[in-house]
Order: sequence, then C-alpha cells, then structure tokens
Amino acid sequence: MRYRKLWLGFAAVLIGSFAVLGYFGSEIYRQAPPIPDRVVTTSGRVLFTGEDIKDGQNVWQSIGGQELGSIWGHGAYVAPDWTADWLHKEAMFILNSWAEATKGKAYADIDAETQAMLQTRLQKLMRKNTYDAGGQTITVPDVRAAAIDDVSRHYTGLFTNDPALEAYRDAYAIPTNSIKDPERMRKMNAFFFWASWACVTERPGQAVSYTNNWPAETLVGNRPSSDLIIWTGFSVIVLLAGIGLLAYYYAANKEEELDVASLPKKDPLLGLASTPSMRATLKYFWVVTALIVVQVMLGVVTAHYGVEGQALYGFPLAEYLPYSISRTWHVQIAIFWIATSWLATGLYIAPAVSGYEPKFQRLGVNFLFGALLVIVVGSLAGQWYGVMQKLGLVENFWFGHQGYEYVDLGRFWQIFLLVGLFLWLFLMGRAIMPALRAKTESRHLLTMFLISSIAIASFYAAGLMWGRQTNLAIAEYWRWWVVHLWVEGFFEVFATVVIAFLFVRLGLLRTGIATGTVLFSTIIFLFGGIIGTFHHLYFSGTPTSIMALGATFSALEVVPLVLIGFEAYNNLQISKSTEWIKAYKWPIYSFVAVAFWNLVGAGIFGFLINPPIALYYMQGLNTTPVHGHTALFGVYGMLGIGLMLFVLKSMSAGTVWKDGVIKFAFWSINIGLGLMVLLSVLPIGLIQTWASVEYGLWYARSMEFMQTDTMEILRWLRVIGDTVFAAGTLALGWFVLGLHTGWSVENEPFQPVRDAVEKQTDEEVLL
Repeated sequence: MRYRKLWLGFAAVLIGSFAVLGYFGSEIYRQAPPIPDRVVTTSGRVLFTGEDIKDGQNVWQSIGGQELGSIWGHGAYVAPDWTADWLHKEAMFILNSWAEATKGKAYADIDAETQAMLQTRLQKLMRKNTYDAGGQTITVPDVRAAAIDDVSRHYTGLFTNDPALEAYRDAYAIPTNSIKDPERMRKMNAFFFWASWACVTERPGQAVSYTNNWPAETLVGNRPSSDLIIWTGFSVIVLLAGIGLLAYYYAANKEEELDVASLPKKDPLLGLASTPSMRATLKYFWVVTALIVVQVMLGVVTAHYGVEGQALYGFPLAEYLPYSISRTWHVQIAIFWIATSWLATGLYIAPAVSGYEPKFQRLGVNFLFGALLVIVVGSLAGQWYGVMQKLGLVENFWFGHQGYEYVDLGRFWQIFLLVGLFLWLFLMGRAIMPALRAKTESRHLLTMFLISSIAIASFYAAGLMWGRQTNLAIAEYWRWWVVHLWVEGFFEVFATVVIAFLFVRLGLLRTGIATGTVLFSTIIFLFGGIIGTFHHLYFSGTPTSIMALGATFSALEVVPLVLIGFEAYNNLQISKSTEWIKAYKWPIYSFVAVAFWNLVGAGIFGFLINPPIALYYMQGLNTTPVHGHTALFGVYGMLGIGLMLFVLKSMSAGTVWKDGVIKFAFWSINIGLGLMVLLSVLPIGLIQTWASVEYGLWYARSMEFMQTDTMEILRWLRVIGDTVFAAGTLALGWFVLGLHTGWSVENEPFQPVRDAVEKQTDEEVLL
C-alpha cells in the first residue's frame, strides 16, 4: 500500500497523543485545587461555604466571566486579573496591619529591614496549606479574615455603585451596578477568594502553589519555580531539533518544480455542474460576509471601551451594550462566521468531488442553514440577557452566558450547535460516500476528508464535559479541548484537505502528491498540536507534569510553521502559472496570507508567549491578543475568506471579477491587521511585560499603570490600524454584494453555474 506508513504514523499519533491527553487529564481531575465545604477563621467564624464559592463562580460567569477581566490569566484585558488583584490587595492589607501594630506606620513608610521581616512572616502565613481534606475545611487566621472582608468591600463597591470607585469602573469598563443583588456579590467575592487562595497556597508536600506560583508577586513569595525554568530551556532545545529534522526531510524529499506545460490549458471548473445543494450554499456566504462586517464593527466598539470605559464618544453605550457583551459578540461572531465559511465550503465540495447529489440534499442544506441562524441569534440574545442580570444562575447556564471565552454560549445553544454539526456530518458523508467506495487514487484523500469532518462534529462535544459548578481547573481543561483541538486543530486539518482538493480539481496538483502532502502535514501538525493543548494550562490549577508536556509539545507546534515559506512560495507560483488561473488570484492570495500569518501570528507571536518563563510574566497581558488576532483572523479568518472566494468563483467560473474593490479589501485587511498589532497591541503588551517582571501582574493590569499617558497614546494609535482594517472588511462586503448586483464583475451579474444535465427545474427540486 503506497500510503501505508503514513496512515500508520497518523494512527500512532492519534492513539498515543490522546492517551497522554486523557491520562494527564485524569491527573488534573485528581490534583485540582480543592473546593472546601467551609472557609472558617481560627476563632470559628464561617466566612464562606462551598456552595457560596460555586454559586459565586456562576455569578462571575453571568456578568461575562472571562469577558470582563480574567481569572488565572485567562480572559479579557481591560479590567484586572481578579486573582492577581485580590492577592495583592489581601497581602497589602495584612502588611499594613502588622506595620501599624509594630511601627505605627503604613508598610510603605517603615524601614527596609522590617519590611523584609514582615514579608517573610506574610509568606509563611499565606503559603501554608490549611485545607483539611477530612473536614473539607480551609482555616484562615483572623488577620487574613479581616483582609478578606476589606477586599470584599472594595469589590462590592466596584461592581455596584460606590461613587468613590467611579474612576475605576470607567478604567475597567465595568458598568455601574453590574451586580444588582448583594447576596450575589457576596458569593462572587467567595469565588474570587478561592481562586486567589489557589494562586498562593502550596500543594501538599511541594514548594509551589496550585497555579505553579502564578501570578508573579514577590510579597507572597510567588516566583518562577526551577521546573518552570528547566522546561523553558528544554522547549527551546526541542524547537531547534525539530526545525533541523524537518529541514532535513524537506531537503531529502524536495517536491518537484511546478511543470507549467502539464497544467490544463483552460479552467477545469468551467465545466463544473452546480447541483441544487451546491447552489444552496450561496446564502451561507452572504451571511458570512454580513457577520464579518458586524464582527469588525463590534471589535471597534470593544477597542474603544479601552479609552472610554462607559461610553462611545459621549453616548452612554454601556447601559445598553456593556463591554463584556460587545467583546463576547466580537469573539463569538468571529467563530461563527469562520466555521460557517468552512462548513459551507465542505457542503459545496462534497457533491463536486463525488459527482453525486443525494436525494433531499438541498433540503438538508437549507434546514441546517436555518438552524445555524437560530443558534447565532438565540445565543447572542441569551448572552445579553445573562449579562444584564435578567436570568437566574441556572437559566443563565442553559440559555445565557457561560463566561468561558470562545465557548460563551449557553448550554442549550451548545447542544443545538452539536446537533447541527452532526447534521452537517451526515450531509457530508452521504454526498462523498459514492466516491469513497470507488477504487480511485483520491480515496485516501477522501478518507482524510471524512476523518476531519467526523472530528469537527465530535470534538465540539468536549464543550459539554463540564457542568454548571465544575471546578474551574477541570472546566479549563475541557474548554481548551474545544478552543485548541476543535478550532485550531481539526478545523485546520479539514481546511488543508479542502485546499488540496481544490488544487487537484483545478489540475494544479496531482492526487498522489496532494495525498502524501496532506497526510504528512497532518501527522506533523497533530504530533505537536494534540499534547500541545497543555501549554494553555500551565497556571490553571494543574500539576507540574502539565507544564512539562505543554512546553515540549507546543514547541513542536512551531516547527512546521518555520518552513511555511515553502507553502507561500508554491501558492504564489501557482497563482502565476497560467492565464486562466489568474482568475483565482484573490482566493490564492488569501491562502498566501494564511501562510504569512501562520508564520508570524501562530509561529513568532505564538512562541513569544509559549515558553513557561515567558508566559509566567505575560499571561493575561496584551501579548496574548497579539497572538490571538494574528492567528485567529490572520490564519483562520483569511482561510475562511479564501475558501469563500474560491467557492464563489467556481460557482460562476465564466465571469470575470473586477480587481479594484477586492484588491483594496485584501490589502487593507492584511495591512490593517499588521498596523493594529505593531502600532498598539504589541507595544502595550511589551510594556506591560516589563511592569509584570518589575512589579507583578497586578500592577501591569492596574488602573494606575494602564491609564498613564504613554499607554493612553498607544491605545489611541490603534485607531489607525482599526480604520484601515475596517475599511477592508467593508470593501469585502461591498465586493461580495456586487457579485450579485453586477458591479463586481466585468461581463454579467453573478449567477451560479447550472447543472447542464439536470432535467428538473428549481421548482421541481424540494426547497
């Protein structure tokens, strides 16, 4: 069997990697920070119950959760990281209390020797693990209880309506009375205490906290551990070794040069017959285009909240669309339109590859379209109701805002979407099954196509693995299954197969070469990518073994991206190879942009924050959205746009597109994305990193630091990149609309190519 070794390698990677992911996932369950039944003082006063902590987690989720500040470094960046902020305030209250008692002065005013003595005393008090597993109780001394009460009063004023904290609410984009019920506020304080307690309390028998001494906070002795430094060094060694081995492989198995003489003399898609279900995917792309524009506009609003926390140029927008909602919708709609573009491409490609239109396929495509619209509108509406505190905690979990970034939609909408994905899988499978049964050379490529489709439908189910009150460390483990494995993993494998199919269909790649390349690329990508999921979990209440695996395998994720230039060069060659292929210039240029942002966004900016020592100081800073924007939009977004343009062009292969608007859109989107990052987000992130190293994460995220003149100027500089970027997305929308009206084509308005052999009319085809 020609591909036997590649298939064996693929199977070995999947089985081995998921065995590791599963085993160490069980360790996360076993070693997660414990939630006690009670938190009591040494004098016997009950501060919180376990139910208070769990309900408090739900309250935090209901106001936006990770979309308003962050916990353990995961979340949004305008408000503080609540764990780092709480920890610092609690430490300072105790130090000031002791300083007043011993010297009659505030801690900052006493001599350095006494400060050092009090710091040592504080570290012994706060790092000691007083959790009693038998009695399910955490015991704190009375001085710490007083600190907890003090910090709780501060947070109560911040999230309600204390006039003295109005400047903080504006700086953090927190609407007045975000929490309207005092009991809800008390419970959220209980959750904040527990999350910060895990950051400083040492694991039994170890000298590191439950979060591996994160965040950096010298007052309480949170410093990088020796394991963290060792695994950072090892990850760099693995990266260099991986690059060397892959470079050797490329040199030893150099692909043959593109033979222009062997390419088709005319566009093979001119004869492609569009079936009813293929034509039915057109409306998906209209919706994708509309969602792109809406998503970018919400991004503009969300970015503006960083300089005017309660308003939009004076208009009190936060009363109707608070920051946590605009950011939620900005992120959620991005995932919706990217996924919709890829799913619609699959629905279009499947009948084109097999040449077979199953009965009622068009009905299924239209039904799925309607279901997706209901999910989008329903989930976004539910999130608004949840954040505006119009739902109970149970109702919010099911229909409102779950508070976990990228998977914010309520559980009902998650289940609905999962059912929709399996319907999509069913439609895909029945369309390509005849081609799979045929003994052709493309059978292996089709098998990979089907496997990636099954993975897309199946792995979203990981988002159902946590419950309403699941320990945050465990919920984070499963959340990253969705974000890393579903979005960044198997969707990328699916897209690789689809692009290979497109190039094979155009006669630009031979089936054998495409199959071998796809299998090898998938093996390399998943070898680092599956276990590399752990690099998101270094400081999320996980054991040290997670850091070791995450650091090692996430370094391997970068390896194939270093040599991504080969892919970009090959795509550029293809775009210039024949006269007719120039008609596909902008879809192919989009794939070139994907290769560029894969190197820069996923590779360079990804590895910037991946090594443990780097992420120790950078987690929760603006260096993360540098990677997030350039990887999510630069890679997956441009891939979605490229696939959409490819399908739209192949639907009407005979039309000639006007270059002006789409050229402006392409370059504005990519240049605007670069300017956004280089002029604003990256400089802010690097300056924050300095502050984090020098003073601690609490300071790098504080109002006192983030509202300095320098940071204010850098935030306003983002307007340049945002404006160019937004203009590009509006131009893209105008161009796609013009394909229908006629202003984007040279000869005639856009019409999908009809199936010449189709005997029935549209009216005779059900839906």
